[in-house]
Amino acid sequence: MTGREFKDLTFEQFAKIANAFSSPKRLEIIDILSQGERDVVTLAKETMMNFANASRHLQILRNSNLITARKEGVRVVYSLANNEVFNCWKGLQSLAEKTTAEIREVTKLFFEERLSLEPISAEELWKKLENDEVTLIDVRPKEEFTSGHLPNAISIPLNSIKAKSAELSTDKEIVAYCRGPYCVLAAEAARFLNSLGYKVTIMKDDVNRWHQLGLQLEK
Repeated sequence: MTGREFKDLTFEQFAKIANAFSSPKRLEIIDILSQGERDVVTLAKETMMNFANASRHLQILRNSNLITARKEGVRVVYSLANNEVFNCWKGLQSLAEKTTAEIREVTKLFFEERLSLEPISAEELWKKLENDEVTLIDVRPKEEFTSGHLPNAISIPLNSIKAKSAELSTDKEIVAYCRGPYCVLAAEAARFLNSLGYKVTIMKDDVNRWHQLGLQLEK
């Protein structure tokens, strides 16, 4: 094998991985799977795709060894292949934030329209939880809460927020969290609850960041 052949073969494989990341829908699938494993029906619903399109994107991700699949009865359940996939996804976010002004502007506009308070970090939230200063709500789908959630978090999926809002106390600040800085669930929950008179902000990080800091998750 010549040096040229070696470079062509290896860079072809790098390009295959890059191609798997090149679809907005596949990135959204990776983002969801970073919270825990899912089947194709759930992924199709959460990404607003039909079954066939979701299956096609999953096959591309599998062929690139970015996700794995296992049988659970008649269901096929998917998960990220390893932590490097998640790290690559976070690295792509970081690169885009630094090089693409449109992302910064759109993100700023979206959250400014919905929040009067600055999002807090995982570190800041940990201090507030230690001092029993906040009520913490997890507005992700129930499956994600079950896979792993922050200590003392209450599961209130966004589609249940109206029905459950009366059960929340007004005595403490409420912090909502979801999948991280590009997930809209917590922002939408905060906007609704703030309109009812609650004092609500969001955590800008997610359970993966919480875990990376060495903080405990509950299941």
